Amino acid sequence: MGAKITAIEYVFGKNKISNEDLKVEFPHYDFANFENKVGIKFRYSVDVNQTGLDLAIEACNKLFLRVDKQIVDYILYCTQSPEYLLPTTACILQNRLGLRNDIGALDFNLGCSGYTYGLSLAKSLINSKQAKNILLVTAETYSKYLHPMDRSNRAIFGDAATGTLITSDNDEYLHKFSFGTDGSGYDKLIIKNGGSKNMFHPDPVELEYGTDNVYTDNHLYMNGPEVFNFTSQIIPAFTKDILALNTINVAKVDQFIFHQANAFMLNFMRKRIKVDESKFYVDLMDGGNTVSCTIPIALKNYSQNISLAQVQKIVLVGFGVGLSWCGGMVTIDKKL
Repeated sequence: MGAKITAIEYVFGKNKISNEDLKVEFPHYDFANFENKVGIKFRYSVDVNQTGLDLAIEACNKLFLRVDKQIVDYILYCTQSPEYLLPTTACILQNRLGLRNDIGALDFNLGCSGYTYGLSLAKSLINSKQAKNILLVTAETYSKYLHPMDRSNRAIFGDAATGTLITSDNDEYLHKFSFGTDGSGYDKLIIKNGGSKNMFHPDPVELEYGTDNVYTDNHLYMNGPEVFNFTSQIIPAFTKDILALNTINVAKVDQFIFHQANAFMLNFMRKRIKVDESKFYVDLMDGGNTVSCTIPIALKNYSQNISLAQVQKIVLVGFGVGLSWCGGMVTIDKKL
């Protein structure tokens, strides 16, 4: 028994924000150079009363226009934007979508490596015959965590949700996955307040970082240079390990789809692993960095350009907050 990605759908937050819009708020920053270097032109944010769960419901209902929701027998919900500290958001999603009661449902808290982790979990559930049809959901609303004067992160991050149906199959379309963790870098991308260690502070101190950026411990902080260093040091070698694990060389891979962090970082890694631009997908222009949603969005968009009979071997690699990384190889043979 094997597992296969059957369909993917995604949605963005309601509000479309262009570089020109941000230029009004940050008139001294060169957004033309940003767009050329980082590759982001638009990003989306939710309304104040809209949540990651709202986006997840929208993405899943879009998916259910194509597939029967009654076949779903497990929900894997990846988010760092939960509806509540408890209960599990996946349980609420089951009810809101009108899914059967005799199904499994769990949240897992991972960021940019979350989708590849989710594929591996889905594969394991199917291969062990615990489930046949799995709904893998990613949903993030980082805009709620960003300080209004944090120009860097407001330019990079966007809100989105995706729904992926993974089904059992006679053949294996989800191949071998590998993982990595370095918790010593937990503070490189962090929201310090709001959990059980530090309560959300009603009047937090504003701190400056980088160039003209402001945050508080209630807001998301990212040490961009350190995250770049981690990525450039770990991910190229890790990608080669994935190729070896799946006994395939670079030339035989049809496409590499990495977490869409920023175009400069992606092109740096592409050169390190010696992949031609035509085989290295960059999909940041419309949407930006949507955390756990970037890989399924890119995979969906890439699949629209293949013929129905064209089998594609694709290497997926996620990396980021944690520090966490995960990757593997999948085969697709249709538009997702």
